[in-house]
Amino acid sequence: MSSSDIEFSSSDYAVQLDLIGRVNGLTAAKNFFSSLRDQDKTVKTYGALLNCYVRVGLIDESLSLMKKMKEMGFLSSPLNYNNLMCLYTHRGQFEKVPDVLLEMKTNGVSPDKFSYKICINSYGARADYDIMEKVLQEMDSQRDIQMDWCTYSLAANYYIKAGLKEKALHYLKECEKKVGNDAEGYDHLISFYARLGNKDDLKRLWDLQKSKCRKQTNKNYIVMLGSLVKLGELEETEKLIDEWELSCKTYDFRVPNVLLIGYCQKDLVEKAEAKLQDIIKRRKIAIPNSWSIVATGYMNKNKMEKAFECFKEALAIQTQNRGWKPKAGLISSILSWLGENGEVEDAEAFVKLLRTKVPVNREMYHALLKAYIRNGKEVEGLLVSMKDDKIDENRDTMKILSLQDQNSEVTG
Repeated sequence: MSSSDIEFSSSDYAVQLDLIGRVNGLTAAKNFFSSLRDQDKTVKTYGALLNCYVRVGLIDESLSLMKKMKEMGFLSSPLNYNNLMCLYTHRGQFEKVPDVLLEMKTNGVSPDKFSYKICINSYGARADYDIMEKVLQEMDSQRDIQMDWCTYSLAANYYIKAGLKEKALHYLKECEKKVGNDAEGYDHLISFYARLGNKDDLKRLWDLQKSKCRKQTNKNYIVMLGSLVKLGELEETEKLIDEWELSCKTYDFRVPNVLLIGYCQKDLVEKAEAKLQDIIKRRKIAIPNSWSIVATGYMNKNKMEKAFECFKEALAIQTQNRGWKPKAGLISSILSWLGENGEVEDAEAFVKLLRTKVPVNREMYHALLKAYIRNGKEVEGLLVSMKDDKIDENRDTMKILSLQDQNSEVTG
């Protein structure tokens, strides 16, 4: 666009500045801003530069720019004040947020819905619930602000965290009055009631969601299933999985994964594996996350051979979810078990498969070294490979290698 004959507006330059900051960093954004003509340095381009400062968490620079914008008369809307409040929030300086809201009012700028929400969040984060309620009441009294379910859910969340159930229930009722036919709002309400252990309201809201919203997505089912699991209602979870399977057009393994997690949490990992095997027989290839859940369940029961077998299944189908990131703790446990108990061929095959998903590391080589030494296999070639992979021997490596001498003494 820049190389064509298109005439850029200040809005276009603001968008370009923001994109430069996101892609090339703050220095490039500042250089671009400096290169603009004076007439193009408007409230929008200054605001875009402020966004860049906020994005990288620079408080002093943001305040300095805000001061300059004020002198130029560029602080007539709540947007830039909101950015500064977000910056304080992200830096954990919640106590400074209300001061920005006060400054906004003092300068004759009316806070918008987002301004109040940031301030409510700042008081909730500091457990200052009385002032949080006063801000809520002030927000509700503004003629040009329409209260929504998100605001009430924000307050309810902090009361649930504080264990103030009656207060939480009050705001959940206010939230429900505003939710209308918003499926996401019902998801929040269902999750909140699950945290409060309220099964009846949870089920009531699920029925309401189904009647008010046109269709339940996989995400909606995941929220409801997770809430039932949280309450320990595994039979209800199983029934809901069956209901979902009858209605779903695309089989999303993330949905039954919720049940698999529930089984494993209740020490029913064998049941989780049986359920997964049944789904695979009736459907198609699972995703690696599903096998990883079961593998973790077996690991927690110290059934490492089963954990090993299930995790191999996960690695074998990793292309079904390229974004899958296996848990480091599970990998470490299996590698440790292989080093102490596995056959050399199993350890080698596992590490080879594992290297297709995670970068090679010392832990892999240590597992192989232990397996080699325990089975009387020479380790020189393995040490050369370790060096080729730029992994230096350390104290733990030497300790493992010392086992070779001990084994020689025993066999000698």
